[in-house]
Formats: sequence, C-alpha cells, structure tokens
Amino acid sequence: SFNRSNVSTSASCQGSQCLFAFYGGETSYHRHLFLLQLSNLLLCLWLINFSLALEQCTLAGTFASYYWARRKPQDIPPCPLFSSFSRALRYHTGSLAFGALILSVAQLVRIILEYVEQRLKGVNNVVSRFLLHCLQCCFWCLEKFIRYMNRNAYIMVAIYGKNFCTSAREAFFLLMRNVVRTAVLDRVTDFLLFLGKALIAGGV
Repeated sequence: SFNRSNVSTSASCQGSQCLFAFYGGETSYHRHLFLLQLSNLLLCLWLINFSLALEQCTLAGTFASYYWARRKPQDIPPCPLFSSFSRALRYHTGSLAFGALILSVAQLVRIILEYVEQRLKGVNNVVSRFLLHCLQCCFWCLEKFIRYMNRNAYIMVAIYGKNFCTSAREAFFLLMRNVVRTAVLDRVTDFLLFLGKALIAGGV
C-alpha cells in the first residue's frame, strides 16, 4: 500500500506528486482535513438555505404583487413570478445570503453536537451527556426560531425592499403586536393543510 505517487518523470508535471486523502498524514493538507470538511459542510448548508430563501422571497414577492394591486388584473405585472425572481436576484441577494448564513451556522453547530454525541456513546459520564443534550436542545430551538424569523424577514424584504436586519426587526415587532392572531392563523393553516393532505391521500 502507498499514500503518495511520484509522477515527476512526466515532462508536463516536473516535481509533482499525487497526495491521497486520508487521516493521520503529516502534510498541511492532512492536518487541516477536518476543517476543510467542515468548510464543505458549511458551504453545502449555505447553498441549500440560500436556495430556499430565494424561493421564499420569490413567492412572497409574487403574492405581494397580487395582494397590493388596487385594480385586478390591470395592476398585476405580467409574469409576476419571473418578475419577483429577477427582483430577488438583482436587489436582495445579499440579504438572502446573510440570512441563509446565520441559519447555516446554527445548523453546523447542531450537527457537530450530534457528532460529539455519537463519539461519547461509550462514555458513562452523566454530567457531560446531560450538558450535551441541553446544548442540542438549545440549538434545535435556536434553529427553529431562526428559520421562522428568516421566513418572515424574507417576506418583508420582498414587500418593502429593505435590508435583512431591518426586515427581521420589523417582522419580529409585527409578530409581537399580533401574537394571538399569528398563533391562531398558524394553527388554522396547519389544520387546513393537514385536512387537504388527508383528503388527497383518501381520494387516491
């Protein structure tokens, strides 16, 4: 077995070497392999969350262009979905990327905690496992809160065109002023969605 291959005999790559990815190596690449994998995971989460943010902002802009049109259908722009998508890409990419990054960092910490939990399965330290479960619970709640606030912030971004922090603050205070109405609306919406899924499944 071997971990490197000398290909310096080729005329096109004099002095080059092929390094194979494995743990425990002595090169700078192998010493930082775990950090590189964490970077890849963070980038993957960031791209996924950015795609979801772009979708939410696009749909919010589409619904807003219909809702705020005084004369329907005269004031509704042609191709509202494409117009909202173009507007989100042109003007709100930074806001969407920033919100997606915040959520991705919280998700990355939660994944690291789950990895640590797997490594500590054979350890009988009750205190460390208790603290680990507390941290997992806190970051799970934090992720849910950030995801909920991001969704409402993207709606405010699509409607008013402000930056992410301003939109998140305005969305938070708007929800706090209508906390009972928001809770009832969420429950009614969840029930209607469940009823629709049940009817579709029963009809099939």
